[in-house]
Amino acid sequence: MALRPVQVNIKALDASAAGRFWAEALGWSAHSPGVTTYVGPGGPDGGSDDGLVWPDPAVLGVDIVPVPDPKTTAKNRAHLDLATTSTAHQAELVTRLQGLGATPVDVGQGDVPWTVLADPEGNEFCVLEPREIYRDTGPIAAVVVDCADPRAMARFWGAAVDWTLHEVTDGQAVFRSAKGTGPYLEFLRTPGVKTVPDRVHLDLLPYPGDGKAAEAARLRALGATDLDLGQGDVPWTCLADPEGHEFCVLAPPDAPS
Repeated sequence: MALRPVQVNIKALDASAAGRFWAEALGWSAHSPGVTTYVGPGGPDGGSDDGLVWPDPAVLGVDIVPVPDPKTTAKNRAHLDLATTSTAHQAELVTRLQGLGATPVDVGQGDVPWTVLADPEGNEFCVLEPREIYRDTGPIAAVVVDCADPRAMARFWGAAVDWTLHEVTDGQAVFRSAKGTGPYLEFLRTPGVKTVPDRVHLDLLPYPGDGKAAEAARLRALGATDLDLGQGDVPWTCLADPEGHEFCVLAPPDAPS
């Protein structure tokens, strides 16, 4: 039994507008089957009118979920890193994203070769300088999660999901799909502690034949805890990992939720 990360969940006051931003940012398509807006690479044989397949077999999609409250000033403990192929591409992408409504932000990064921006909802993300490791990830290089203990995160997430652990040190733990496709999942040792619920988290999906309830029970045995964010009666289960990072275990649906 293991779960597969299938999408990055981003909360927004205006999910449709945020979906359009991220679709333009990533060069993907946006589809709104209900209250949320799903962003993915699409294709001619997709499962929706926009050609989107869910779950995508190679990448993590982005699911924008409407919420009633704006982001606080606290930095998200999870964010996206975007890949670039050259310094010229990095500069062009930063300029284009700012034209779409992104804004530069200072999270204490100092003098670094990457650019830190926030989407129109205030969610931080980074546009990286070209790096060889991310040459084949697609537009999302990595999902990055701040943590206190990367080794503990490696133990929990290594048992929770079916991705391969590529590196673990006192400073970071790095996972990627065993298929060698899509972005990396990186847990970075970072000062500070989690103080508010994040507006960015991972959604995990059981494989066919593995029930959601059984998977949630397995995760609790690994150290996950139940999480009440006011979600009410929903078809997914909200949990937190041992450091309090939120994530959801989805029930296999016919379409993005």
